[in-house]
Amino acid sequence: MNINDTFQYLNIGLPQDIARHKACGHLDEALRLIDLRLADEKTPMPIRSCMIAQREMIRRQAENFPFNREQAMAELRAEVPDFTEAELDALLDANRINWCYLNGEMHFFNRFVSTLLKTDADFARRAGKNEKPVEDHNLIDETIVIMKEKGSLTKRIRVRASLRVKDEHFVPGMFMRAHLPIPAACDQQSDIVIEKCFPENAQIAPEDAFQRTICWEETMQENHEFWVEYSYTHRSVWHDPAKITPSAEQPSFDTEEQEPHIVFTPYIRALVKELTEGVTDPLEKARRFYDFITKRMSYTFMPEYFTLESIAENCARNGIGDCGVFALLFITLCRCAGIPAQWQSGLCAEPDDCGAHDWARFYIAPYGWLWADPSFGVSANRNGKEERRQFYFTSQDPYRMVANRAFQKNFTVEKQHWRADPYDNQTGEMETADRGLRYDEYDRTKETLMCVTIDD
Repeated sequence: MNINDTFQYLNIGLPQDIARHKACGHLDEALRLIDLRLADEKTPMPIRSCMIAQREMIRRQAENFPFNREQAMAELRAEVPDFTEAELDALLDANRINWCYLNGEMHFFNRFVSTLLKTDADFARRAGKNEKPVEDHNLIDETIVIMKEKGSLTKRIRVRASLRVKDEHFVPGMFMRAHLPIPAACDQQSDIVIEKCFPENAQIAPEDAFQRTICWEETMQENHEFWVEYSYTHRSVWHDPAKITPSAEQPSFDTEEQEPHIVFTPYIRALVKELTEGVTDPLEKARRFYDFITKRMSYTFMPEYFTLESIAENCARNGIGDCGVFALLFITLCRCAGIPAQWQSGLCAEPDDCGAHDWARFYIAPYGWLWADPSFGVSANRNGKEERRQFYFTSQDPYRMVANRAFQKNFTVEKQHWRADPYDNQTGEMETADRGLRYDEYDRTKETLMCVTIDD
């Protein structure tokens, strides 16, 4: 079993003594007890696998939550000098700041200030950073108008992406395996061309790979970039939900659970029942799930997915998440209701911006696959853009690069050690002969080189 497959057993749960130490942030004690259990030959394979995954999760916990309260206040006052302790408490009471216990003391998420600057207009104003948010620019609004007029919009896009191990982690003669995501063949994407890459002796996964990558394996004498330039055609279609009439019979594919995050827990089942009370139309059910997320949830930057448990359910409980968390909750709610739903991710490749992103799609017979981008819907709702919020239920803009067509799948050339993200791949992975590198050990770049309209 690949070591990353141990995450399938995460929901088995830790023994209660270890779980209590983890909850209190007694990480060293939790790790010591895990090692004792793993050394015991009588420990069953399922809980052994769970503890192997949990051991690495616990090892990464502290770096995601570096600030105690005093340090958190210093971070806040570096942006807003007159920020008060009472304001911090109010944000904590409103569940606006992510934190955990470390050695019994409250510690704050390393990107909590960035979240406030992105999502709290008053805090951004007081910090003197009240620029128009990136997601509030006019490009998408103009795109929506064009798609509704023409029915679709097609773009030819070219992207350059790279990986490079940081100099302080490079050792001459080290073996390196590097993966970069590249476009996969799918309903929206075609005419995929790998224009050039370095080094040239790369292994390119088939176009239908669930998580498609270009991979290099090299014993490196000098440090250098691994990079690729690729182009592809992306066509997005405007789907008017008012014109979609579902069939009486709907398919059952892509409606299963997928441990550890797409799981029909008692709360998920109860939530689906509440949200769909009196509704039989699957499209209306999906709309209610989308509305639940986009109207009631708040965007926040998240810790590494490597460290997260029960992603969909915790999003439903806590009302916060990012693009991938919202997408997983939407997929889970749909599947629990018997609506086929899938994961897609890769990049948003706009003319002047290129960033990692996740979203979902769902199937309504006889119409076929439709799209949902709950994260863009949440930001549209926050910015008072109702037409845009509604657009991202059933439709999608063409500024996308789909590299991943499924959640939690291995690469064609598998990583032998821990992945930086065991579930998805948007910006690339690296590993040596001995271990997988973490995100802070290598640099990643992505840039849109070309984005032009093609007549349909």
